[in-house]
Amino acid sequence: MQEKEVLLKEIHHRVKNNLQVISSLLNLQSRSIQDVATRTLFQDSQNRIQSIAFIHEKLYQSRDLAQVDFSQYIQTLCIHLFRSYGTSPQRISLNLQIDDIFLSVDTAIPCGLIVNELVCNALKHGFPKNGTGAIEITLHRTFQEADDHSKREFMMRVRDNGIGFPSEVDFRKTRSLGMQLINTLVKQLKGTIELDGSSGTAFQIVFSAKHHQLGEERHE
Repeated sequence: MQEKEVLLKEIHHRVKNNLQVISSLLNLQSRSIQDVATRTLFQDSQNRIQSIAFIHEKLYQSRDLAQVDFSQYIQTLCIHLFRSYGTSPQRISLNLQIDDIFLSVDTAIPCGLIVNELVCNALKHGFPKNGTGAIEITLHRTFQEADDHSKREFMMRVRDNGIGFPSEVDFRKTRSLGMQLINTLVKQLKGTIELDGSSGTAFQIVFSAKHHQLGEERHE
């Protein structure tokens, strides 16, 4: 078992390193691109790859190779995104309200990619002309079956108080790659997604997950 754990750690470490090499190659390639829109596409792809790399990094650092401390992961991801877009925390504040939840790799990766897309959208489009505001991310357990502790339902919400999502755009049918990716990942999680545009932009995703545990149960 100890040899198996060492091997798994090494696999996660190598996957993370390989993904970071790809991210670095995209970064180098983007420096020679003059077109702003094309350079932005490279930056978006780079952040998507980095969001997956962070998952493997957290697993490599963890004692539990099967699950990710999602609270720490989201904090690491958001710090990276703010730096990537040159956003000052003094201009756009970040508020994380995430329960002490550990998610399996199969769930953590799509959840991380969803957060990546929504935070990137908020940073790029939510606060034009150096506008100020806030981004809030919450993740809570909403339901637990009395006789099945291996199945839980979670509610994840990403909200910003910026200019709001365009009212004329149907986020389920848009041609935007980011929104298409979000809808596909929600289906992969077998969850639901809703948009609240009453005050800024708030996307709420509800999904069920098996074999996931809260932090306080992790050490039982």
